[in-house]
Amino acid sequence: MAASETVRHLWHPDVLGGPFVARTLALGEDEEGPLVATIVRAMPTPRRFWMPKRALEGVDVLYVHGWSDYFFQRELARYWTDRGARFFALDLHKFGRSLREGQTPGYTDDLNAYDADIAEALGAMGASERAPAPGRRLVLLGHSMGGLILSLWASRHPGVASALVLNSPWLEFQIGGFTRSAVTPVLGLQARIRPLETLPQIDLGFYSRAQKAVRGEDEPPLEYNVAWRPEQSFAVHAGWLHAILDGHKAVASGLHIDAPVLVMLAARSALPVRWSDELTEADTVLVVDDIAHRALSLGESVSIERIPGALHDVFLSRAAARDLAYERLDRWVSGCLGLTREPLAPGSYR
Repeated sequence: MAASETVRHLWHPDVLGGPFVARTLALGEDEEGPLVATIVRAMPTPRRFWMPKRALEGVDVLYVHGWSDYFFQRELARYWTDRGARFFALDLHKFGRSLREGQTPGYTDDLNAYDADIAEALGAMGASERAPAPGRRLVLLGHSMGGLILSLWASRHPGVASALVLNSPWLEFQIGGFTRSAVTPVLGLQARIRPLETLPQIDLGFYSRAQKAVRGEDEPPLEYNVAWRPEQSFAVHAGWLHAILDGHKAVASGLHIDAPVLVMLAARSALPVRWSDELTEADTVLVVDDIAHRALSLGESVSIERIPGALHDVFLSRAAARDLAYERLDRWVSGCLGLTREPLAPGSYR
């Protein structure tokens, strides 16, 4: 069997069904056993010779999910593939498709450890840590923690990505920069002595409830694997939280992302202390004003879009907010990549 055929047969049907396929990426092992990441792929429908060229042909998208999460957003992939892009999503090690029995879900004590996941994913895409696939442009797309990871990665790997799209990136801790600076040394000591010590759970499950509540009657219900994406988030461990705060510190000190950056945020935040309809129209995870301010530290070209009525994941908000988010994304991507576009019809991504 030829080498190219061997690679092709590494892809297998994904849990999401067609048109998605997946591939397991070996990453070695740690004290909890073998480590793997998983890359999911959706390709655009082949264009007939008489059809006009689509706007995003020649573009590859790599998506990285957030904390206590994995890739399941079919609509988001469809937005890109309908415009001709190849869409890839990465389930990081110990998340989603990559979580193995006996592993601590989502745990790492160093965000730089995900460089290996990204390197393997890029290799599966025909790209590398030094350059995109020949003749193609790379767009990095990250949500929440994935936005933080990709921001740090892009700053350390200049010249690879043509654009960076961040969906509510976790660029600053909810307690703010000043308190973060005071807490970090204490947490660092705890992380060194007892890295797997569990910290108090503060997620009451309202964010998951809000995502389901905003689905319209004419829309399919939001479906995902609750073992990979629990209604309340994964347990938080001292070593992991210290790694996150180190990432926030690096952002606050200033990154050097050379690609244009789009930061998409809800228009406002709300505290999820008790359930109310307010939680269906706001970010209940991050303080969006703090994130908007911190985004200015990412690089020299940063655009910020605030979406009224959006949730923490702007692409899982109610239909009107999603329509606006996709329209603004489409406008920015077209301008950033120098493409000709037509206005995006509401709901065309569904």
